[in-house]
Amino acid sequence: MEFIQKSIQMDREKCSAGTQIALEDDINITDAKPDVYQLVTEKGHVDVEEVRAMEDHVHVKGTLHFSVLYIADEEVRRPACMEGALPFEERVFMDGVQAGDSVCVKAALEDLSIGMINSRKLSVQALLDLKLLVEETEEIAPAVGIEDADGVEVCRKQLQALNLVIEKKDILRMKEQISVPGGMPNIFCLLWQECRLKDMTFQIMDEKMTVHGSLGVFFLYEGEGEERKAVWYETELPVNGTVECQGMRAEMLEDICCRIGHQEAEVRPDEDGEERCIALDIVLELDMKLYEETKEDVIADVYGVKQEIEAVCMSGQYRQLLVKNTGKTKASGRLKTAPGVPAIQQICSAFGNVAVGGMEICEEGVRIWGTVNVQVLYASSDSELPFYCLKGSLPFSYVLEAPEVSEGCSYRIEPALEEVTASMLDADEAEVRAVLSFKGLVCRVKREDVVTGARVSALDPEKLAALPGIVAYIVQEGDSLWEIGKKYYVPAAKMKEMNGLAGEEPKAGDKLLIVKGR
Repeated sequence: MEFIQKSIQMDREKCSAGTQIALEDDINITDAKPDVYQLVTEKGHVDVEEVRAMEDHVHVKGTLHFSVLYIADEEVRRPACMEGALPFEERVFMDGVQAGDSVCVKAALEDLSIGMINSRKLSVQALLDLKLLVEETEEIAPAVGIEDADGVEVCRKQLQALNLVIEKKDILRMKEQISVPGGMPNIFCLLWQECRLKDMTFQIMDEKMTVHGSLGVFFLYEGEGEERKAVWYETELPVNGTVECQGMRAEMLEDICCRIGHQEAEVRPDEDGEERCIALDIVLELDMKLYEETKEDVIADVYGVKQEIEAVCMSGQYRQLLVKNTGKTKASGRLKTAPGVPAIQQICSAFGNVAVGGMEICEEGVRIWGTVNVQVLYASSDSELPFYCLKGSLPFSYVLEAPEVSEGCSYRIEPALEEVTASMLDADEAEVRAVLSFKGLVCRVKREDVVTGARVSALDPEKLAALPGIVAYIVQEGDSLWEIGKKYYVPAAKMKEMNGLAGEEPKAGDKLLIVKGR
């Protein structure tokens, strides 16, 4: 008797950790920039540049990049912009991580506050949130068949697992040229830009993946001419691209996170030589996980009718796909100007980001809650403060449906801010509306024993002699033909035939005739 085994790869979470990093520094205004009269708004993003695993610790190195829009302290108050960076290094405790492990690090900017110390110096304070994860692949080799199985009874089961087949990071580069409409002044210099992805979809094919969606862009720029008037322009660009990926197959299940990474905007002349074009170079960073559902018919248990056979098992942990789902929700609210700030004359645009407060399993699925932190940039009639920004937060709570979800399930949910708009109610108040999307993968985490072989020995003559030749057996609650046959060393098929059972299991209280050696 020889067992036929098949190798199955099962991925699981090895270890995880999280930490927050507080950054604080004073930044001087660069010599090429004008003095600061009043800060308007700020933004930032985090780049992780180096991740190095050690025993029970992970070294993370990166940079916080920030931009500040302000009103210059000049005879005529005009908007200006300055950029800066704060490097950071952190040693994060992570129980179980080892040197050489591949650590996935997600860095988010939880809070950014920039204050004015004087006209040439700013105070920058930031709170970064780091989440670290190590996944590992466990290989098990369950028995799928037996050669020379005479006198061996085999019980089978189907093992269904969601296996991580491809995990990689890639980029998709977008190069677009935008022309400002007629009637708007030529571009003297760019002051501020915002980009936001919307309705991103990914189609998996053999050896490649297509990416579709749209990119909303906003520009505030200083126009040519004596007045050097600041104007703004907003538009939407299509996102279409292809990413090559060796080993990718159309039937794979994708779990892909897409974010805007490096971005550059450069003013260029049009066909008439006038500065009316903006060349946009944007890198979309793709965090790609591709899964495959495997179904293997494996041996669950064995027993012998001519010899003693004891199954040898090993324990394996794996994931089963419960649901892959997407959903959207809305958040809205009103923002009022504070006393002493200029009144709203015209809204330029609204921006924001999602701050997840927490996630938990509930009866209907996975509940996600948090806030949308919004900023509404507007123009005013105040010559001292021609631009200003309303800031606030919109709370949200949403349940991503996942039928049959239970405690112990694993989930990976990516929130995204699809859209944020603002409308002017009056000179002191604006109404803000946001649309959030959620993309989630929810799995059962299972651990069970699988048969990998067997120990074979001769039947104990005394034990065999003690068994009756014929038994009238009354089926008990929870009994199966398999367990009854194993107890009396009788093939299950023979019991079915003798008792006229057409494939179904007997019910509690049924009487079975069991004959030894049959």
